[in-house]
Order: sequence, then C-alpha cells, then structure tokens
Amino acid sequence: MRTTTSRVTLAGAALAAAGLLMPLLGAPSAAAADTRYEAEGAKLSQAAVATNHTGYSGTGFVDYTNVAGSFVEFTVNATAAGNSLAIRYANGTTTDRPLDISVNGTVVASGVSFGSTGSWDTWATKNISAQLPAGTSTVRATATTADGGPNLDRLDTAIPATGGPAVPFGSHTIPYAAGTLKPSGSQSALDQAVVKTYNAWKSAFVKKNCGNGWYEVISPDADHPYVAEAQGYGMVVTATMAGADPEAKTVFDGLVKYMLAHPSVNNANLLAAEQDASCKSVDGSDSATDGDLDVAYGLLLADRQWGSTGTYNYKDLAVKHINAIKKSEVNPTTHLMLFGDWSDSGESHYWMTRSSDWMIDHFRAFRAATGDSTWDTVRTAHQNLITSQQSKYASGTGLLADFVVNTNTTAKPAPGEVLESPNDGDYSWNACRDPWRIGADAVTSGDSASLAAARKLNTWIKARTGGDPGRIASGYHLNGSVFDSGNDMAFTAPFAVTALTDPGSQAWLDALWNKLATTPIDPDLYYGGSVQLQSMIVASGNYWVP
Repeated sequence: MRTTTSRVTLAGAALAAAGLLMPLLGAPSAAAADTRYEAEGAKLSQAAVATNHTGYSGTGFVDYTNVAGSFVEFTVNATAAGNSLAIRYANGTTTDRPLDISVNGTVVASGVSFGSTGSWDTWATKNISAQLPAGTSTVRATATTADGGPNLDRLDTAIPATGGPAVPFGSHTIPYAAGTLKPSGSQSALDQAVVKTYNAWKSAFVKKNCGNGWYEVISPDADHPYVAEAQGYGMVVTATMAGADPEAKTVFDGLVKYMLAHPSVNNANLLAAEQDASCKSVDGSDSATDGDLDVAYGLLLADRQWGSTGTYNYKDLAVKHINAIKKSEVNPTTHLMLFGDWSDSGESHYWMTRSSDWMIDHFRAFRAATGDSTWDTVRTAHQNLITSQQSKYASGTGLLADFVVNTNTTAKPAPGEVLESPNDGDYSWNACRDPWRIGADAVTSGDSASLAAARKLNTWIKARTGGDPGRIASGYHLNGSVFDSGNDMAFTAPFAVTALTDPGSQAWLDALWNKLATTPIDPDLYYGGSVQLQSMIVASGNYWVP
C-alpha cells in the first residue's frame, strides 16, 4: 500500500486560506487508497518477463508476443469496491497496441488505446474506469491485434476514500501523450492560474436562482438565461475541479438535480435545451446535442471522482444519457451527431451536423463506459469527416465550418444560413471551439488523426497572427480571410490547446497562455469565459478522460 501526506507550502497559503488547497505537485492523491501489482508477478500467456529497457518498477516488465490474444492477467484483492485501474506501459513504436481490459472474465473496456510513448524506455500511464468489486478479482489485459500489446510494467488499483475525489485537481496523475508541450513556468503556477480563473467563473455564472436545491449555470449572453450547453459545461468543470473546490460535489449534485428536473419532451433521458428566468423549459423543451454530450461526460467524471453509491448513481445516469444520445441524437445512417432529438428523417436538418458537436474524447469515454462498439463507429465517422473537410475545403488553414450539410452524399460546409446565421458555412461562433475539442483528444489519446488535425490548425493560426494572440479574430472564412475583426476568448483560448501538440510551438503556447491567464472573466460573457476556463484546464495538464 502506498501512503500519502498532505502538506501546505507557503506558496499555497492563499489557496489554503480560501479553502482551495491542491495536492503538492508529484505527490500521490490522498483521496484514494492505491495497491500496486507488478506485471512480472502476473499470469502470462504468449508473453514473457524482460529487463532490457530502463525505467520500470519492480524487478522487470512484461513483453507481449506479437500476436492477438496474448495477455497479462493480474489477481487483485480489494478491501472495498472501487472504479479506477491504472496501467503503466511503454510503446516504442508508432503503431497503437490496443488491449481489451476484462474484470473477472467480462470485458469492461474494449480496444483501449496504448499509443506510442516515444521509446521503449519511456513509460506512460493509461487510466481506465472499471468497477472492481470488493474481494479477489482477476484483471486481464489482452492484445487485440497482430502487433500484440505494449510492454506492461504494472497495474495500480485505487479505492476512492469516502467523500474525496479519486483524481483531485492538481494531482496530475493522468499524463498526456508523449511529446505534449505545457506552458513554461512551474506546474504550481499553472494550476493556481486555473484556480483563479475558475473562482471568477464560478462566482459569475454558477447560481442557485430557482430554489429546489438546484444549481444552474447562467448564460447572460445566450438566447435564454439557462441553456443545456451551460449546464454541461458546469458539470464537466465542477467534476474536474474537485479537490480544488471543497464545494465541488455539492454543486455537481445540484446541477444533476436541475438536469433531472428538465427532461427533453422527446426523450426523458436527455436535457431540455433552454429555460427562462424562472427555470421553466421553453421553446418546445427538446434537446441540444452539445449539452447532452457534456452532461453524460460530466456524469462519467463524477463516477470516477466520487463513485456512484451516494445521492445519485452517476454511472447509471451516465449510461442512460449515453444510450439516449445514441438513440435520439446520432444519425443512424451517417453515424454523425444530429443537432438535437428534434431532428428526424422527415426534418430538413437531418443530413446536417455541427462541428462543435464532434467531441472525439467523449465518444472514447462513452465506448469505455458502455462497452458499446457503436461509439467506435461514431468516433471514426467524425474523425474521417474532420480529415476530409480540412483537406477538401480548408487545405491551407484546417478550419472547419460551423455546420456541414449533405452528410448523406458529399458532405460540405453550409452554403449559407441553415440554422443560425449567414456565416453557418464559416469558422464562426460554433466552430471556434473545434481547436479545443480536437486538441483535447490529441493530447489525451495521442491519436494520429486528432494530432494531424490539431497541428494543421495550430500551424495556420500561428503564422496568420505572427505569433500574437491579440490578432486572433472572431470569425474567419475557411480560406483564412477575416469576416469579423473583433476579439473574443471563445476564439482565442482554444488555440492554446492545439499549440500543445506541436513541439516547435513553445513560444506561441507561452504567449497564448499568458493571454488566457491575464484576461479576467467578464461576468457578462458566459460563453467566452467558459471556453477560456476549459481551454486553460487542458493547457495546464489538468484534463483527463474517464
């Protein structure tokens, strides 16, 4: 068993005084009891113990044979039920070596990516959300391709401590893909900048305006005071900030209560898109896909953070929400996201999709949580569309349109207004989030398609602005020409995430980070402030996929 300590440094005194003490950089989380199992002591099939690479723990590591079906099986003993597995591995090739992870013979995470770590001497940790029962269990990691598995060093299991988050903000226990940049400066300073921005964001937008034990994220610059997108942001942010905000679980549960009280009229397991100042659902009470994707993702984060045995069964709610998204918000022919559960085959928007709904890391999390291979198909369809749209319509910029039409034939940017404005076929107020969303998957998964898409965006914007974040405009045609010369954090902040993916962009990343960290949250601009905060969470190394 590993022991943990809790220490307050002088540099963290201000945070401690505010009740926002973060774990010391590099220290294990005090919120979980971890047990380590070395791979060389596990049951092996078509694999062998080796010592010919450096950096492993214990007395060696396991080298899989290059064959599908080879496995490493750990026998673990848990004193209480938990939901966290961490596999330390190395992959010195450029080829992904996916594994099926099973608990007691049941696959709980299929085709989990174990991408390149840069060399066989460089180790990374893959965290997997999987319910582990109390008592003795077997955890098997089985190679699914002819390349076999990566080199396996060990398995760590974590049992969340009562009331504490399993992945506290600032613990940095879930690393990004090898080669990912981070802004210059100490990790503590980066974390503190995020906490400062979070506190301002929470003060401005997290409210209890309608009673009933609800918390709501208010959106003063949206069409309605409360929108599903905002509630989704609130759930993801609050779960991620657990450990820095002592109220995180209370706020999260209040957001869950609000979500459950506002079901979509078309599918009760989805969230109605809009509410008025009295928190009453309006405009048909149907759903908006982007809000639902983040609600489901936030519930998965909460299940990992606090388990699902409290007031709410987060995992059960998440799976219900995920299945409802699949049923009502995924086009069954194209496997692309619809605008909401109101768009069906008889409706004019059925063969359209919105690029800001293409949340690749969310689809990976949904696959892991449900075991449903549909989400692999959905993820691949969106990644293929990103690649083709960049190649065909924005080869020099990588920009994506707010809306894409003709998804059943030859998908292309909207020719004009199809839902919101004459700029629906441009890089505007929806697509501005794309660098953040694409970059987040790139740095957490190391996926080659996401990396290529993110780097294309980064290369263009860095050159277009001459490395000056203040020159990022708030609207571009796909060829890179400006149609709105204003500045807004919704457009500026996401490019900090794509900058993480390019080893040659340290100065650019630092300039972007400085812009984000020194720009105060505007209490009248919920949208830009929310994108700014979430981009900072990713850029500081605090984002993780449940």
